[in-house]
Amino acid sequence: MNICKFTIAAKHHINIAEIYESELVDIEKAIAHYEQAADYYKGEESNSSANKCLLKVGGYCAQLEQYQRAIEIYEQVGANTMDNPLLKYSAKEYFFKASLCHFIVDELNARIAVEKYEEMFPAFSDSRECKLLKKLLDAHEEQNSEAFTEAVKEFDSISRLDQWHTTLLLRIKKTIQGDEGDLK
Repeated sequence: MNICKFTIAAKHHINIAEIYESELVDIEKAIAHYEQAADYYKGEESNSSANKCLLKVGGYCAQLEQYQRAIEIYEQVGANTMDNPLLKYSAKEYFFKASLCHFIVDELNARIAVEKYEEMFPAFSDSRECKLLKKLLDAHEEQNSEAFTEAVKEFDSISRLDQWHTTLLLRIKKTIQGDEGDLK
């Protein structure tokens, strides 16, 4: 009986979070309710539902420039999914997002993080996301905004980047000296 109550409570928190997201536009309160829902789902070991809520939190944390918190969430969800045969292919996306957050904070940390993710999850090494990150890190190190933009365009032509990725990539690109800040 208690398990049903946890599920009901989690769903209510998601509904409240969605109202804060769309109608009241109070992202901090939406984050709090998604986190509460995730806790309730974890309490009944409904990990995929918990991860779904946590990914919302991670996305908003990155938008609000709370990168360390976003990194922790993406790493946690990535680690949770990489051992699941049905979910392991999405782990590369979570490690990609964590790497972008690292990159905004510090280029060296991003390089270390990419190596760590490759060791944790060897399939990440062969992913297009990992190859893009390495090109972006090299372009950033060389302060070459053209190479950065070209790598993003090349990736985007095959796998469309959403608004979240584009926003973070623009934030990274702006740290290249003398850049105008456009990815197209």
